[in-house]
Amino acid sequence: MSDTAPPTLIYTEQHEWIRDDGDLVTVGITHFAQDQLGDVVYVDLPSPGAEIEAEQPFGEVESTKSVSDLFAPVSGEVVARNEDLDDRPELVNSDPYGEGWMVSIRPSDRSQLEGLLDAEAYLAFCEG
Repeated sequence: MSDTAPPTLIYTEQHEWIRDDGDLVTVGITHFAQDQLGDVVYVDLPSPGAEIEAEQPFGEVESTKSVSDLFAPVSGEVVARNEDLDDRPELVNSDPYGEGWMVSIRPSDRSQLEGLLDAEAYLAFCEG
């Protein structure tokens, strides 16, 4: 089950994953989220330079089933967005923890990462 929530990442209850890269954090949606959404057909992401706020929507994922907001795990500045998703949104389904990443953020308050879930807690949350 570790492939559905890699232990090296941290997670939100809104089903985003976060990889702490030091100065930056990379964000995407979890395997569980993409599985619930179904086939992803469009991803709307902010441009580099955009300021986002923790726990607030920063983009959307559209699938054949629904449209879902993406929620920022931390406040900060978007420094990169995954341009590949413009033409290949299905990467979110095929490789949610790799090529399906969404944005990189320079956090303005790294302490916001402290309240997030480890892989074990996230999987327990999904099962609950």
